[in-house]
Formats: sequence, C-alpha cells, structure tokens
Amino acid sequence: MRILLVEDEPAVAAFLHRGLSEQGYAVDLAADGLLGLHRAQSVRYDCLILDQLLPGLSGLEVCRQVRALDAGVPILMLTALGETDDKIRGLDAGADDYLVKPFAFAELLARLRALVRRRAEAPAPAAAPLRLADLTLDPAAKRVERAGQAVQLTAREFALLEYLLRHQGRVVSRADLLEHVWELSFDTGSNVIDVYINFLRKKVDKDFDPKLIHTLVGMGYVMKIEN
Repeated sequence: MRILLVEDEPAVAAFLHRGLSEQGYAVDLAADGLLGLHRAQSVRYDCLILDQLLPGLSGLEVCRQVRALDAGVPILMLTALGETDDKIRGLDAGADDYLVKPFAFAELLARLRALVRRRAEAPAPAAAPLRLADLTLDPAAKRVERAGQAVQLTAREFALLEYLLRHQGRVVSRADLLEHVWELSFDTGSNVIDVYINFLRKKVDKDFDPKLIHTLVGMGYVMKIEN
C-alpha cells in the first residue's frame, strides 16, 4: 500500500516514515504543501497523511484540492491544533479523520487501517476516460483508441501514456517519469524513457495527425495539440 506523508517537521516525518515502512507501507514524503499537492495529483495513493500547518500551501487547502480530484482517497489530518473548531475545519475541508499531536503511533496505525478498510469496502467509482484531440484512453477498461482505431499497448506503455495525458499541456521531465512510471527516484543513465517514448510515437502518432507527443530538448516531454 502506498502512502503520501506531507509533514514539514523533519523529526516527525523521519519517525513516521521509519515506522510506516517497518509496517510494510511504501511511503512518499513531501515537506511542504505545494510539493504534497503535486505528488497527490501525479500518483494514485491509497492514503494521505497530511499535516495541517504547512509552508507553501496549508494542509487545509491541499486537502480541498485533493478531494476535488479524488473523492475516495482516505485523508488523515495530523496537527498540533486540537480545538474543536480546528477539527471541524479539517473535516469540512475533506479529511476523513483527525489526529492531534502528540499521538501514539499505535493509534495512528489503527486509524490508518480503519480508513483503508472503509475505502476497500466502498464501491470504486469508474475512472473517467482521458482525451486529447482524437486520442482516448480509458483507465478502467485499459483501452486506447486513436481516431476510432484500437491501439494495442503494453502495460508500461499504457502507464506512460496515462501519465502524459493526465499532465497534458505541461512539460513532464525525465525525473517525473522515472519516479511516477518506473518508480525510480534517480536517473539510471539508460535511455529507457527515450525508447518507450519512441514506442508510443509509433503507435499513437506516426500514422495520425495532429502529432501529440512532443520533445522539449533538455526539459522533457509534453502532450498537446501543436498550434
């Protein structure tokens, strides 16, 4: 299970990361609200653990924006603000549960298990198809079409195209693709990304117009309709 932990206190973040990792969770860290929101928008997490007081963007605003994109992802709010009004603001922003610092790690684990269990028991909403020009990707059916023609992709090609489409119009760096498609946090020095981008171009761009996959030298890739 993959968790996003957004916490700006280094000691607390290190403690939780170590404890959750020892319990078998895969944990991504963000030390401010803007980075936390970017990660939450880029990766499908099983749960978010979100501090309320964050630099860059408040935990409340991160929670609101994440909830607008994903109504089902469990969000556990952590904060030193323990007044009733503070809890109400957190819950109204979209948090599912609220834990006041300092807290027992065992209680956090219990609340985390309860949130994930409730999500697993709830019926999953169908993901909306992603579209750009005459290209359509259906995440639920794992189907891709261009100009009404079915396009056969491997699992990795599908994941790469889905990530590019979810960020269409924005430049996506090699580091972003390594982290979110290949789940690597460093550049291996190989040309694997260039190889897979070439595979995608042959399947979704070569025989069609307009071209949708563009390279920005030294910056990355972008999916868009070229003006």
